Amino acid sequence: MTIEIRSPSDDELVAAMRAGEASFGEQPQEEDIARHRKTMPLERFLAAYDDGRPIGTAAAFPFELTIPGGEVRAGGVTWVGVLPSHRRRGVLTQFMRFQFEDMRARGEPLAILWASEAAIYGRFGYGIAAPSLSLNAERGRFHLRGDPDAVGAMRFVDADEAAELLPPVYQSIRRTVPGMYARSSEWWTELKLADPERWRRGAGPKFFAVHEDDGQVDGYAIYRLKSDWQHGMPQSQLRVHEAFGTSSTATREVWRFLFGIDLIARVESFLFDPGSPLPLMVSDLRSLHLSLSDGLWLRFIDVEAALRARAYGTDDALVIELRDAMCPWNAGRYRVGSSVERTDDAPDLELDVADLASAYLGAYDFHALANAQRAVERTGGALERATLLFQRERPPFCPEIF
Repeated sequence: MTIEIRSPSDDELVAAMRAGEASFGEQPQEEDIARHRKTMPLERFLAAYDDGRPIGTAAAFPFELTIPGGEVRAGGVTWVGVLPSHRRRGVLTQFMRFQFEDMRARGEPLAILWASEAAIYGRFGYGIAAPSLSLNAERGRFHLRGDPDAVGAMRFVDADEAAELLPPVYQSIRRTVPGMYARSSEWWTELKLADPERWRRGAGPKFFAVHEDDGQVDGYAIYRLKSDWQHGMPQSQLRVHEAFGTSSTATREVWRFLFGIDLIARVESFLFDPGSPLPLMVSDLRSLHLSLSDGLWLRFIDVEAALRARAYGTDDALVIELRDAMCPWNAGRYRVGSSVERTDDAPDLELDVADLASAYLGAYDFHALANAQRAVERTGGALERATLLFQRERPPFCPEIF
């Protein structure tokens, strides 16, 4: 079977999108197509063609990703799907190879994605880079430790005012959190603040609320309510889409507001920050019902460029030997420290490119990788040295599936 991978023309885009959505049992609406045209450059959208018919899609948003000590360009892989009629025929592998070569040509050192199925992407060199928590809390048991007095005040805003007030707060936070990426104004209006009926999944509209202290907005919440009454008693759910504060106090006050909304039985957040101070601010951690998921995946397109862009925790340097079956230009030995360069020196550590991805943002240290048999220490003390070198102040987090 000969499959052609290319970007569709503008006239071919709708048919390609339908093929991609059909692979997930969905169908794009006119508003989805219009939104897609505003947020995804056409040349970053790929379709696979069999005898001129689209049978799958893959795409990549152009992102600026926060990493320890800075930021780097990254391709945000999305829209990956192949029609059931063409699965298990190597189409996904063709998509991956095409994207890796394309990102390399564009000078994007990293690829990132959220996996629809967690078992798929490890074989393409992706590693779990920013695990996420989910929260399914019992509202009635929420109590802040020490019962601190409220600081500042929350107020509701509409979508237009949210478009002015929320982005600066987000930008301030994302510059300090590895795994977060910059959002354009189109991203805010077309995706984050948009509220199509079919996105609600039985719940109500999005609400936007900001926290202000001394006249300054320093936190916000985006949420909906899913109304449910049983035997005359409220069992409704509050679904948090995003809740941020620029300080621990602002974060506390945003969550105090969310847990203070009446007629709610449970407060849910599918993506909850592992670095949030909230679990240590409550009297009953167990009542938050936190659970772990894989979160954001990362793949090195240009290892050397990605390692050079990152900050390190010590002045030490060590040699890491990497394996990379799909992107052989990455394979080899790197001296990593205040400067990064290729070397022929004997390695201190050996590991696969996917496993280095799990350490790159700071999600896992090298002791954990070695304990999971995913890194091999070749010189004594190298695991500890690498752990200190890659140390970070807080765990990574990506707050949004793209």
